[in-house]
Amino acid sequence: MKITKAVITAAKKSERHLPLQKLIDRDGAEKSVLEILIGEAVQAGISDIGVVIDPADTKAYQAVANSSGAQVSFIPQTEKLGHGHAIFCARAFTAGEPFLHLVGDHLYVSKSGQGCAQHLVAVAEQEECSVSAVQATRESQLPLYGTIGGSRLTNQPDLYRVSDVLEKPTPTLAEQHLIVSGLRAGHYLCFFGMHVLTPSVMEILDEQVAAAGQAGGVTLSGALQILSGREKYLALQKEDQRYDLGVKYGLLEAQLALALAGDDRDEVLVKLVSLLV
Repeated sequence: MKITKAVITAAKKSERHLPLQKLIDRDGAEKSVLEILIGEAVQAGISDIGVVIDPADTKAYQAVANSSGAQVSFIPQTEKLGHGHAIFCARAFTAGEPFLHLVGDHLYVSKSGQGCAQHLVAVAEQEECSVSAVQATRESQLPLYGTIGGSRLTNQPDLYRVSDVLEKPTPTLAEQHLIVSGLRAGHYLCFFGMHVLTPSVMEILDEQVAAAGQAGGVTLSGALQILSGREKYLALQKEDQRYDLGVKYGLLEAQLALALAGDDRDEVLVKLVSLLV
């Protein structure tokens, strides 16, 4: 299985302008969030990127993409019927191929020389199945993330076979269905914000979109729950960092993380100390 395509979703009302925000990347250059995400995908070997957007934002996104140097297509989501529906809008773009999926309101900082998406894509190509990146997350943050339950693979401590997926579960539901052995008490494996998805996911989303109609509410978590019962589906536990730009101070936290992981780390630390003093 070779992954050459990526789908970035950025049409949701609460996130549609976040990818256009400017930050200073690790190399010291000013870039939009979208450019940083495109760089993440390109580092993973992706050559063709589709960005799902609100049609009203086309010109603004085109201006950003033109400066990225990557091959980027824009896919309109004219009706906001859920995250799963946004991905389904890219069905013609993915054309029956597996693809990397990134959400447009998250940034990622790797703790190694290998990019977060690069690691995920390599695992998915080796295992030849859908793989979601997950991270051990405190139960207080469950309302923010889709969460998985599953069992650790033998001799592969960072890989889990997924048996359950719930969208933003309550702590009670998580305790009943999503306990994973080996995690600290009160911690669950929540989505990291990136997935490699097989064409089967698009088939399931097709079924769900048709069933939901104009009522919407089609979630990726719902599709992945069905996928876990149909074919091999794994989760890769990441020790890297994800930053949700849509929460309070999310952009600030992401900017600090990029700066402290970048070429100007020493300069930034001096400024932070001066500010604290």
